[in-house]
Amino acid sequence: MSAFSRLRLDGVSRRFGGQAALTDLDLTIEAGEFIALLGPSGCGKSTALNCLAGLLPLTAGSIWQDERRIDTLPPERRGFGMVFQSYALFPHLTVRANIAFGLRMRRLPKEETRRRTEEAVRLVRLEDHVDKLPGQLSGGQQQRVAIARAVVFEPSLVLMDEPLSNLDAKLRLEMRTEIRRLHQSLGLTTIYVTHDQEEALSLADRLVVLREGRVQQVGSPRELHTRPANWHVADFMGYRNLWPGRVEQVDGLRATVGSSGHRLVGEAVGDLRAGVDAVVAVRPEDVRVDGSGEALDALPATIEVVEYQGRELAAEARTDTGLLLHLRTEQRIAPGDQVKLAVDPLRLLVYPADAAQPTDRLADVAEAAR
Repeated sequence: MSAFSRLRLDGVSRRFGGQAALTDLDLTIEAGEFIALLGPSGCGKSTALNCLAGLLPLTAGSIWQDERRIDTLPPERRGFGMVFQSYALFPHLTVRANIAFGLRMRRLPKEETRRRTEEAVRLVRLEDHVDKLPGQLSGGQQQRVAIARAVVFEPSLVLMDEPLSNLDAKLRLEMRTEIRRLHQSLGLTTIYVTHDQEEALSLADRLVVLREGRVQQVGSPRELHTRPANWHVADFMGYRNLWPGRVEQVDGLRATVGSSGHRLVGEAVGDLRAGVDAVVAVRPEDVRVDGSGEALDALPATIEVVEYQGRELAAEARTDTGLLLHLRTEQRIAPGDQVKLAVDPLRLLVYPADAAQPTDRLADVAEAAR
């Protein structure tokens, strides 16, 4: 493995004609880290990965491994392993031959090729399938072959582009564990592209959230889960309750917001002052059914939709002023039930509304609140 201490992206940008797909990406990755590039379709995460791999030239910026600039090198000289969404296996080659292909292209000695191939087969637990063709394997087994092929030549960096998106839910969970196990046991440095925030939270040491080609936040899973930097990140990280409103008062870290006829109190995030538009964000699991109805901030609401999800129920409720709330609860509720809902102010976040940059999502939020 070609060792390095850190990988540095300085102002990496990529344009397609007049359209910016990636703008000024600055990121430093330490050797051994697992980094997830996260965001919705079209946010620039796959573009960033392809620029790293050398499959796309940069429009601006540079990429460095320690003091060695690598964005000027062709893909084959960067020494990176790549796992594609489509697996990209050779259908006419056996599992063993697929895994050994890269080693043979590098003209390694036969004994070294055999040793590394057998070791990779053991790592991904495919000993009983080495003589099969890809068409004879399940989706999960094909993905294991693709991963083995990427790590068999001991790359300095492994790039994974939504490698689990073609698998069913059970296999996705199994392969998440396998990918993390391989990352740790081999001491890999991994950059992983996904649109699945749960997948990113479970795998990565740090997450990089992108939106419209720009970095929105870089942080640990805990940081992004508990304190998104803005309401766009909150939206993507599972804060399904996003309510537009107007700031009535800011007192230190506390902001009071009027939204759909309700007064909501939460933690101020960003530049907020009385009179400005805001977005209130809270997770469904932080909206509770207040059985006693004693909470001062309890909102009377009607349950509209209930979904069974094992130990919990996921539900939608609406206040008489039209405010829509998503919640999760272990209490037994049914459509039509009249309830009182309460939100812990410590779990409610208030963000500036970015009125100068309107989005379809905020329009949807505003419409839902009417």
